[in-house]
Amino acid sequence: MARHIYRCPLRWSDMDAFGHVNNVVFLRYLEEARIDFMFRLAPGNGSQSFQGGSVVARHEIDYKRPLVHRHEPVTIESWVTKIGAASLTIAYEVKDEDTVYVSASTVVVPFDLESQRPRRITAEERMFLQEYVDDSATSVRAA
Repeated sequence: MARHIYRCPLRWSDMDAFGHVNNVVFLRYLEEARIDFMFRLAPGNGSQSFQGGSVVARHEIDYKRPLVHRHEPVTIESWVTKIGAASLTIAYEVKDEDTVYVSASTVVVPFDLESQRPRRITAEERMFLQEYVDDSATSVRAA
């Protein structure tokens, strides 16, 4: 099983009054990692997969440790825990080498922007996603 690795820079504006990354900002980090992951299929071979759109149906997030501003990016590892007919679940860890700051998951639904309706996952998308499946572990765990 492969994991998608995304190096996410921290911005000074990500900090809240308490001096750490605001809880809402973590959802933006996950979005950046998810978009980078889902659109990797298309650029190399001209595929239109995932380019028609997708919507988030659910987020689940556990905050493990505070993350404070620094110049080094944080690593976001992503992998797939479930592929359904018309949805998929992506798990994440926002981390450094020794510290996990956030464990999370997102249910994503492919979406047809023209018809404004959810759509099924294509065979090409399913093949791509299968390379990242790890259903033996979920990212969001009880503390």
